[in-house]
Amino acid sequence: MATFVLVHGGGHGGWCYQRVARLLRGAGHEVYTPTLTGLGERSHLVGPHVDLKLHINDVVAVLHYEDLRDVILVGHSYGGMVITGVAAATAERIGKLVFLDAANPVDGQSLVDVSGRIIEVTRETGRTVEGVELVLLPETEFYYGVTDERDQAWMRERLAGHPWQCFEQKLELVDPQGYARIPQYHIVCTSTLATRDPTLMAEAKAAGRLWDIDTGHDLMITEPEKVADALLAVAAD
Repeated sequence: MATFVLVHGGGHGGWCYQRVARLLRGAGHEVYTPTLTGLGERSHLVGPHVDLKLHINDVVAVLHYEDLRDVILVGHSYGGMVITGVAAATAERIGKLVFLDAANPVDGQSLVDVSGRIIEVTRETGRTVEGVELVLLPETEFYYGVTDERDQAWMRERLAGHPWQCFEQKLELVDPQGYARIPQYHIVCTSTLATRDPTLMAEAKAAGRLWDIDTGHDLMITEPEKVADALLAVAAD
């Protein structure tokens, strides 16, 4: 039995992994889907204190209090920033890292550094609420590549604005050497392959640690079976 911890991306919450988590649990594995502070069912906790460091600490706390070890830690989109920080903070608890169409940062980078204009454009439709600059607001009707109207309606009720400072804060790796020892896997959307580090992708492919799925960015919603199958292959590797 493997233990998965699935970390969501910007504007989302643990809710976005419902379909994938159900499949993984059905295969006999343990699955945790924490929601980062200020998002999802924790959106009432949003405030000036919410940043990348806090989100890293959110997940580190789950690993500690649940006493999880040899974890397969998965991060989607912005969640790639989070799991990188988590793995460098508590490498002894992480067995494998999976970047799910996610940011692949290095020490000292922010999501803005990694994604550039792709994430900066979200600032143009954001707004400041009670002193917090929020982006990815649900009323902008941005559905991350999800086209099914029923799925869009389901998402609309759950998406939340994301504090911009999470995206511009630089990542600080506590233990870069410990992080570097953790095997990394990549599950990406076919459409984003060309935008990724070709050396990183080539190395992952050569090691049998790369899967591409032809769907939208929220692939855990649009193709949960294919995502679950890839994660099960990671667990079996």
